[in-house]
Amino acid sequence: MTAEGAAEGASHFRKCDAPNIMKQQLIPARETRVEIRVVNSRFIATAAPVFSVDEAKAFVSRVKREFADASHNVPVYVIGHGASIVAHSRDDGEPSGTAGRPALAVLRGSGLGDVAVVVTRYFGGTKLGTGGLVRAYGDAVRAVLDVLPRAAKVPTHTVLVVMAYSFFERARLLVAVHHGLIQDQDFAADVTLTARFGVEHFLAFRAALQEMSGGTIEVEVIETNEATIMPVDVIK
Repeated sequence: MTAEGAAEGASHFRKCDAPNIMKQQLIPARETRVEIRVVNSRFIATAAPVFSVDEAKAFVSRVKREFADASHNVPVYVIGHGASIVAHSRDDGEPSGTAGRPALAVLRGSGLGDVAVVVTRYFGGTKLGTGGLVRAYGDAVRAVLDVLPRAAKVPTHTVLVVMAYSFFERARLLVAVHHGLIQDQDFAADVTLTARFGVEHFLAFRAALQEMSGGTIEVEVIETNEATIMPVDVIK
């Protein structure tokens, strides 16, 4: 892709696509686990990114094997975003409607997609009652969502930059300042840096790099992807 084509694409995504993707396609950045206690019972909520029903089922099976001695392993998941989703919940032996349904309600209210949560319960000897179970399973999902790092599907450019060693450290700083992620570094006669940027940040990075180098460094776009998973703390 030429620099002009990349610039045109960046302008289009910045004006039209990127804000919507950032808002509507949040997903978990990585698997996360939290434990809460309610009366004498332990509730362990494990959340993870999943991108298909098969992946969600595999994740649920893995957690159930890990906690095979638990009283219950309640699974919920949401695949997709917006109006086009597949949602699932199951009570796994708890009274009907007291576990899976409230857990799924909290998950769907989070705005996340492509996410699965398993709430594992170790019964502590004291019954919680219907209302207590509803609150406990909902609170367990809220607890893991509170600490779950977010990512988003955003349009990105992967770029290649070849430079003299004298520019390397300043170029690395510019990548960070403009919300990029370094993918690779190759040290030969010159330094070759491969980095990935949200499309909306690409033009500013390129301009800053050219200003820093007096126009001597070119940026080559080697790949464009309209739905790359990027951590929210990088792309915001």
